[in-house]
Amino acid sequence: MELNRRTVIAGAAAAGIAASALGTGTAQAASPGGGNKPVKELFGTLADGTKVYRWSLANGGTRLKVLSYGGIVQSLELPDRHGKYANVSLGYDNLAAYVAGTTFFGATIGRYGNRIAKGQFTLDGKAYQLSVNDGVNSLHGGAKGFNTKVWDIEPFTKGSDVGLYLHYTSVDGEMGYPGTLRTKVTFTLTKHGDWRIDYEATTDKPTVVNLTNHTYYNLAGEGSGTIENHELTIAAGRYTPTDTGLIPTGELAKVSGTPFDFRKGKPVGRDIRAGHPQQVQAKGFDHNWVLDKGVTAKPEHIATLHDPRSGRTLKIATDQPGLQFYSGNFLDGTLVGTSGRTYRQGDGLCLETQHFPDSPNEPSWPTTVLRPGQTYRTTTIHSFGA
Repeated sequence: MELNRRTVIAGAAAAGIAASALGTGTAQAASPGGGNKPVKELFGTLADGTKVYRWSLANGGTRLKVLSYGGIVQSLELPDRHGKYANVSLGYDNLAAYVAGTTFFGATIGRYGNRIAKGQFTLDGKAYQLSVNDGVNSLHGGAKGFNTKVWDIEPFTKGSDVGLYLHYTSVDGEMGYPGTLRTKVTFTLTKHGDWRIDYEATTDKPTVVNLTNHTYYNLAGEGSGTIENHELTIAAGRYTPTDTGLIPTGELAKVSGTPFDFRKGKPVGRDIRAGHPQQVQAKGFDHNWVLDKGVTAKPEHIATLHDPRSGRTLKIATDQPGLQFYSGNFLDGTLVGTSGRTYRQGDGLCLETQHFPDSPNEPSWPTTVLRPGQTYRTTTIHSFGA
């Protein structure tokens, strides 16, 4: 967490300014014990009678609300340069909208984040057919991926950290994937206000795994308008071009001289209408960036997002080799968000840490295969400033 944000939070706390329950108040310091105890409340009930709960976390000036349905981040509240809070993640204020939705707002994604061509892959000589839900392709785990499941959630406090353990077991054959996959996702808010995600999974048969989070960010506040003025930096000299179905062609193309070059940082909207064939095809940016660092043993900083209007900054560190940057191209004004405002094209963006899309069909790319006796582990850290 940056020093100027510490000053904002400490100053607001010293002034005794209380934050409102609606998230429009002024920043407060974390409690001496390391943040507030996680709070559980009923959010809604599914058609089969299953109750869905919302868990609220607060620590280090960051507030996070997570649903047991889909492991969804329903709200992420951050202070701006003046200490005023806003929810910077797109989402809904009711369960029915999440159940009916197709945008994956805030969801925990699995078994396989991003696309697999024609929903097919071969592992150890055996062909598998997955659920297809994006034309002829499989997207984010299929028609009933992890974003549609009710997760078991257990709160924790550990030293100065607070968080949630999310558990889901995907049975052998679910959405066509082999093996029973036991998944644990840990959301942690640190005393500095960082949001850390740790993914773990084990299997009883060889399978493929690629877990990620699908939060849409607007650092000016959800429902506030376009993110095209947000400044984005990505530490990647290459990206994976796609075909008309947004499946990677197999090429690792250089970003130099193209609208895909974010190495020095630039406003998201500067080149979004440049007319590059890849942009025309995707209606903006919806591509995987090949991170310069590759797969690493520990998370390394790979991207920064900054909103000049509010002063809010998001920095992302990961151990993964890829980052999917999606500029909200298919938000069409028909969805009403948490604030009661509609979301239009470019009103939010996603930065999904991952292995490359369709990796099971590209043997030269970093593998996503998980075998019995192995544990899938990956970590992404979101750090916030103002």
